[in-house]
Order: sequence, then structure tokens, then C-alpha cells
Amino acid sequence: MHHASIRTANIHRAIAFYEQLGFAVCERFTTGYTLACWMEGLMGRIELIQIPQPKPAPDAFADEHYVGYYHLSFDITEITPDLHSWLTDLQQRVLSVVSSQPEQLQPLKILLEPTQQQIGDRIYEVAFIADADGLPLEFIRVLAKLA
Repeated sequence: MHHASIRTANIHRAIAFYEQLGFAVCERFTTGYTLACWMEGLMGRIELIQIPQPKPAPDAFADEHYVGYYHLSFDITEITPDLHSWLTDLQQRVLSVVSSQPEQLQPLKILLEPTQQQIGDRIYEVAFIADADGLPLEFIRVLAKLA
């Protein structure tokens, strides 16, 4: 996959948020009428597109009847031994930016605290957070492969 595209109400806030996750802007451009960029990190690429007159996105995480794209999922097995610690560190990084630049970020919104889930023959540690526009992001770690 080349990239996942995210429409945002404020590209500068979105960039500041995704930078805290380890993404870096690799290309800035316009889509004809608005600002956009590609960011690379967590073994992938996202595209942020600023929407000039944004409407709030549906609450895909809380609305059990929502149909459509649901969330991005990042496998962070290789970069952290513990999802709880990783999430705590992320909260602290975000809070330090919030305290010095409150117009750039809001405190991290955790949608689902780290929990274990079996999918197929693997046990995962799973957590969800909201991005700068409230879109759900999943972070997973492989804990074990069942025999």
C-alpha cells in the first residue's frame, strides 16, 4: 500500500499530533485548493489533507451502526516491549507539547486502554486512541503465537 489518506480540519494540528507518534513530513504539496502532505513513520505513510470548511466526522468508534472506513492500525511489536509504557510515554510527550503550545495539540484521548485480544492463532495487546480530529487509531503488539 502506498499510503492512507486522512482529511483533517487543521493540517498543522494533525502534523503536530502524528509527529508525536513518530511520523515525519516527507513531502508538502497542494491538492489544487488546499494544503496536503505525506508523512512517514511506524513502517507506513499517511497523507494529510486539510479541508477548508470541515464538518465533524461521524464517531466511528462509539457508533455501533457506523459503516465505512473504521480505523488505521499500527503494529508496534518491534518498537516497544510494553503497550502500557508506550502509551504512557506518548501521553507525556503530548502533554509537554500541550503545555508549551496549546494551540497545536490537545491532551491525548484514549478510546480503549490496552487490553488483550485473541485473533486467530495470536494473542495481541490492543489499544485505541483518537487523532487530532477524533478519528480512531489502533495500536497492536503481538504477545504470543498459540501452538
